Amino acid sequence: MNNKPTITKKQLPKGVGFWKDGFRRLARRRMAMVCLFIIFAYFAIAAFIYLAEAFNWQLSIVDWSSQVGEEYQPPSKENIFGTDFLGRSVLRKTIYGTKISMTVAFWASIISLLIGVPLGAIAGYFRGWVDELIVWLYTTLSSIPYILLILAFALVLKDKSISFSWLHLGTLQLSGITSVYLAMGLTSWVGICRLIRGEIIKHKEREYVLAARSYGCKNARIIFRHLLPNVFHLIIINFSLRFVSFIQAEVILSFLGLGAKNQPSWGAMIDTARLDLPKGYWWEMTAATVAIFFISLALNIFGDALRDSLDPKLRVQ
Repeated sequence: MNNKPTITKKQLPKGVGFWKDGFRRLARRRMAMVCLFIIFAYFAIAAFIYLAEAFNWQLSIVDWSSQVGEEYQPPSKENIFGTDFLGRSVLRKTIYGTKISMTVAFWASIISLLIGVPLGAIAGYFRGWVDELIVWLYTTLSSIPYILLILAFALVLKDKSISFSWLHLGTLQLSGITSVYLAMGLTSWVGICRLIRGEIIKHKEREYVLAARSYGCKNARIIFRHLLPNVFHLIIINFSLRFVSFIQAEVILSFLGLGAKNQPSWGAMIDTARLDLPKGYWWEMTAATVAIFFISLALNIFGDALRDSLDPKLRVQ
């Protein structure tokens, strides 16, 4: 007679999914949560400025162009970061610059992922001449110094227009931040393409892919429904880590005069403040530098924590 106790379905321990376990590990890191709050604050500021401009809200904090005092006033209770050479609030310019930098970094990241991820997946899955062509393409791009490549694309796209009349969408004018994030997105997909290609090569011969083939799944379904979801954590990690480089690249382009026109950005503020430093007017340079420092530090710490929480190899270690 078998006296073994029977175990019901309700008594079985519930498994923890990959994403749930990863985000639970991430939530235990207090510093990562603080950095996540800082990142959300920057995005909230950028979104608030967009809403204020879209609905024409008359708010003083968004009105960066109005004069609030005399020129070159040092930081005080009335103006926390002082005023610039036209008597405008440096604090308001710094807050408005958040919109420019976050917009450029976000869309540049999206464009680079939309180009790099599919190309890397196609190259790693099909191999052969398709792989050789894509590898030749990103090897050629990576052989050119990155900053020179961005500058070349930014200069070519500056003040150009793209017609979408065949889609009845009118014409897109490439000026200001549009040309900047297009230039960065079109030139920065090489790293994620190489990473996804290597991961797809490792995953394409695993059991779940062979099972999908045995069921008659097409190649496109295998790539986008089976392979890419299994490497999606790498895409998220890469997105968070590259965000900082895009912010810094926008600052460089704005510093060189290729950024937004007639709008304050952190790079344009640094470009203006460098001429004021010998005169002892340090507060505009300090405001822009502090804004860049906090978002860069928060993104780096949060990106490292995200990688430690989601990367299976690091989680095992």
